[in-house]
Amino acid sequence: MEKISRTKITDLLKREDFGAMVNVKGWVRTRRGSKQVCFIALNDGSTIHNVQVVVDLDRFDEAVLKDVTTGACLSVNGELVESVGSGQKVEVQAREIEVLGACDNTYPLQKKGHSMEFLREIAHLRPRTNTFGAVFRIRHNMAIAIHKFFHDRGFYYFHTPIITASDCEGAGQMFQVTTMNLYDLKKDKDGNIVYDNDFFGKQASLTVSGQLEGELAATALGAIYTFGPTFRAENSNTPRHLAEFWMVEPEVAFADLAELMDLEEEFIKYCVQWALDNCMDDLEFLNKMVDKGLLERLRGVVETDFVRLPYTEGIKILEEAVAGGKKFEFPVYWGCDLASEHERYLVEQHFRRPVIMTDYPKEIKAFYMKQNADGRTVQGTDVLFPQIGEIIGGSVREENYDKLMARIEELHIPMKDMWWYLDTRRYGTCPHAGFGLGFERLLLFVTGMANIRDVIPFPRTPRNAEF
Repeated sequence: MEKISRTKITDLLKREDFGAMVNVKGWVRTRRGSKQVCFIALNDGSTIHNVQVVVDLDRFDEAVLKDVTTGACLSVNGELVESVGSGQKVEVQAREIEVLGACDNTYPLQKKGHSMEFLREIAHLRPRTNTFGAVFRIRHNMAIAIHKFFHDRGFYYFHTPIITASDCEGAGQMFQVTTMNLYDLKKDKDGNIVYDNDFFGKQASLTVSGQLEGELAATALGAIYTFGPTFRAENSNTPRHLAEFWMVEPEVAFADLAELMDLEEEFIKYCVQWALDNCMDDLEFLNKMVDKGLLERLRGVVETDFVRLPYTEGIKILEEAVAGGKKFEFPVYWGCDLASEHERYLVEQHFRRPVIMTDYPKEIKAFYMKQNADGRTVQGTDVLFPQIGEIIGGSVREENYDKLMARIEELHIPMKDMWWYLDTRRYGTCPHAGFGLGFERLLLFVTGMANIRDVIPFPRTPRNAEF
């Protein structure tokens, strides 16, 4: 086969130098045709669009073409020609075809609709489908947008540890990391496991958040963000939960509540606008095939101001809705932790735009949130989105050592392994704030997908760690 430099399909579809000899490589999506000619739809992952390869059967030995089946990998040399009625400007008239990888007839991705549940069972192959190709290209673009947003604003990308001896959320649902023989654990006289001989000499786990270490960095570098995998051993089989997921967590020294909310809104709008500017082909496909209101919803977020809503006012709105006949599965009262149905009512029905809820009761929020003067509420912020509910959780952090210690003692949080965190309040403490965004939650919103397992390449959920 003559050596011609490969052109990616995304670039080939923009060319107009008809008559040029080109090379494309990719996987066969479909093959159709007659006795004289066949048409191959080839895709290389660089775009949602296929290129049509036209094959004059008189030119080719049937022995070559018998392996040109759905899923096979090809290298094609041919002439770039203007397309007639294929929905694209260009196609390739094949001159030489090499089968780089044949595909046997058990290939599960044939030209028919497949359920999302079935595709999760073959997660090693599902990136080859149109839907998941679009999702994962958008996932890449959202990661680029996140780094660019923070870099352009003077934030430093700070790598926090994946293995930790502290529990940021106090949740207790963490994956343990150990090198000990689980069949022969050393225990003390009270039956407690002794970790002296373990790798770290103490109990260690996979992190649920990089926030606490991020706070350390913010007191030195001013403004930082973390972006990496986090883990939660929560036995939850819902469309919104994963055991392994990615978190974006900025921390900013000297920021107050208003500045934190401004950052949250600016950040979300930037990411959504980036998708609209850089992923339109994939978004249009998902808008057509997955969620017909997707593009309208994305544009709506960019074009509207987010509501700033104190928790107490939000509860009043919900109580008035209940009094007016609205039925919720979970009760509404001051002090309750809002359920997704409450959040979505506020966003989708009452305000019809995103809401940043603030000033929550301290009993339902984490120990590190800054307390308000009323003694009842803290300066927490949750950004609530249509169809998703909470997409960002953040707060101004309690920088006062005595207040923080009082809250820790009140909640009986074991702090023996967190002396280093308390040092930030002892040595030159400063006001600071930050938030956490679940990357996959953002992707659910931007792609219109219904299940969080479908926006991460290889989902880790209870009883599922394949691939």
